[in-house]
Parts: sequence; C-alpha cells; structure tokens
Amino acid sequence: MPGTAEVISIAFVVPRQGPTGIYGPSCLACGQLAVEQLNARRGIAGRQVELVHVDAGRSPEVVAEEVGRLVDTGRVDAVAGWHISAVRVALTRRIGGRVVYAFAAMHEGHDNTPGVFMLGERPVNQLLPAAHWLRDHHGVRRWVVVGNDYVYPRVTADVAASALRGSGSEVVGTSYVPLGTSDFGDVLPALERGTADGVIMLLMGQDAVHFSRQFARAGLSERLVRLSPAVEENTLLGAGAGANDGLYAAAAYFDGMATVESGEFARAYYQRFGAWAPALNAVGESCYEAIQFLARLGEVAGSVAIEDVAAMGSGQFYSSPRGLLRLDGNLLDQDVYLAAADGLEFRVQDRIARST
Repeated sequence: MPGTAEVISIAFVVPRQGPTGIYGPSCLACGQLAVEQLNARRGIAGRQVELVHVDAGRSPEVVAEEVGRLVDTGRVDAVAGWHISAVRVALTRRIGGRVVYAFAAMHEGHDNTPGVFMLGERPVNQLLPAAHWLRDHHGVRRWVVVGNDYVYPRVTADVAASALRGSGSEVVGTSYVPLGTSDFGDVLPALERGTADGVIMLLMGQDAVHFSRQFARAGLSERLVRLSPAVEENTLLGAGAGANDGLYAAAAYFDGMATVESGEFARAYYQRFGAWAPALNAVGESCYEAIQFLARLGEVAGSVAIEDVAAMGSGQFYSSPRGLLRLDGNLLDQDVYLAAADGLEFRVQDRIARST
C-alpha cells in the first residue's frame, strides 16, 4: 500500500477521451514501460512503483478534484503525466505544494508552484528557434496563430509575438477556437485572403487533425507552411498523408531519431509491445520521461517527499531517450529538434536548441 516502505504510488494523469484522447494509448504504453523497467531494478528509492490512472481528458476541475482526493487520503505519493496546461493550472490550485508533480507536456514557460517540475519544451527552446529556422531556410516571416482557447496557446502566442518582433519575423494575426473544434470554416477564409507565409498551429490532438485535413482540402498547403509544437506521429496518422505537406513540428523527441538514447528506447518499446504498438512519439515519451524523472529525484534526494526534493540542489544532469538533460530550477534544459512531415512520418531537419 502507498505510504509503506514497499510501494510508491503515482497519480498518472493522461487523456483517455476528448480531443487529446488521441495521445492516450501512447501515454499509457510508455508509462507502463517506465514502471516495468523501474520495478525490474530498484523501483523509486527502493520502493516498487504503481500507477493510479486518472483520465485527463475531462474538464480540468473534475480532474483536479479526483487527484485532490487521492492526495488528501494519502492514496498517492506523487503526480505525473501529460495533459494540457488548463488541467495543470487546476491541479496546482488543488494540490500545489503538497506532493511532487512532474508535468510532462510542452508549456508556456513557467510555473513556480512548489513541487511542480516542468519537464516539457517551452517557447524559448522550441517554437521561437523553429520560427527562426523556417525564416532562414524557407523565407517564412509572417505568421498567423491558430490555437485552442486556453492558457497554453494564448500565452505562447503572446510570447512568440513579443519575441519575434524586430527579428525579421512577426505574428500578424491570431485566431482561437474552443478545445474540441471540428469545423474550421470560420478560420480558413481569413488564411486564404491573408498575406501570411505560415501558420503556427497551437491546436491539440484531434483538433489539429481536423484542421490539417480542412487546410489541405482548401489548397492552403501549397502556399502556407505550418509549424506546431504539439503535432506528433498520432496526429500525422489521424490526418492522413495527403494532409501533411508543408507541416513542421518542433520537439525534444521524435520516433526514429538517429541518437543512441532514442534508439535504445524505441527498441525496448517495440520489443515490449510489438510492431502494432501505439505510435511512439513525443507525447508518449514525455510520460516515460516524467516517471523516470521521479526515479531520478528519488535517487538524488532519497525520496520523492516534497520536503526532501525541495532541499535538492539545481543543476542535476541525467540521461534519457531525449539525450542529456539538465535540471535548471524546476525546468529541464534539453535538445530540441525540428522535423518535417513526410507522409505519415517525420524527418528530422536540424537540432534547433541544445541543452546547456
């Protein structure tokens, strides 16, 4: 039972329904792999690991209340997983400062809630260098943002607009739609009439699938580049090969990256789950990352209790499927890559940010 010397329980908060449910099978498989690998060794700080699954595809308040009850009763010792920032904000309001929380997703740049570790990519090492690369290599200078209407897309778009100003690139328009939008008929005409060179897609999961299909049917792939920090291999499969021309993604991990660390991870994943396993991708890998990160905290701090982790110094280095990572406060420094969609796969074009 949790709280004993034998078992550490982690609330594993990943989407299993809704627009981001498309990521769910990959998240669940990668989380299971992480736990099996840890339990085959010494678990976390000598304790076996179990996941308590929480569906992050529901409203943020519902998710936060379920996790809150798990923390209140001592059922879980930590929280980890991939979910949208709106869920993170609700969770930190409910449980912030009480247990360690490994937030796996790309994010808008900061969250200073005690115990929260922001493990994903952020605009300064993901979206902005990707926009600079596309300016330098393809002449894309005028961007329109199309995003879901919640904290991550809005704050990220504001950061991008401010940072790109005076750099030879600029954000010339923004459009936000509710999470769960399937019809982009109100958005596409403005793109057709506009003077932009590219679209920054801050759309999640199935929304990105619908947008890409409709974007391609409107013939916009022929003149507008798309750049996303959230599109991954599941999204390519969902949209179909014909909808992916001119689409770029920036992430710290892609399936098929030519690095030793990513190759070892992919071999272990497909050996465990087989050739028909859920698509391996940045979102799923980030869930593996979050659980392994908790193990690293347990190794360095002696436990994942928030008071022990708070006493741990910054600047810790460790290796993962993403390569060498460095903990900087509650953020991770990591290499980030830009990849171009090629049908149903990504082809890495360049490393656009390096861990420091």
